[in-house]
Amino acid sequence: MPFYKTSELKTVTLASGSAGEFQPVAGDLMKASLVTFRREKGSVPHWHEKEEQFILVLEGRRYMLVGDEERVIGPGDLVHIPPGTLHSGRTIDEKALVFVVKSPAEDKSLGADQHFPSNAAEIAARLESKARELGAK
Repeated sequence: MPFYKTSELKTVTLASGSAGEFQPVAGDLMKASLVTFRREKGSVPHWHEKEEQFILVLEGRRYMLVGDEERVIGPGDLVHIPPGTLHSGRTIDEKALVFVVKSPAEDKSLGADQHFPSNAAEIAARLESKARELGAK
């Protein structure tokens, strides 16, 4: 099917619980999703050995970690995450809407091929603290 209406896509709750929802679509070689993140929430810091990823911010601001760089991203910002690169983010505003594209499609799941550092909880706490600080300004 070449055409999709986002209003008709199935909405799935993120594995991390209250972090938000996604609306996935998968092709033969790529997968994509609209993802809505709630304030101060996001994915557990992780990397994908085989997947390359792009994130386009449509609404809201997020504090992102990609590799050894951290920064605020907002509407119109495009983030490239090469395979094997640690990444995570936390939402600064009430919510953020992003469009995510990954390749290869593999098992069609957005959560495939995830690997977690031993200090993931520490990184997540730092990102949440920074998002909270930025949201208070």
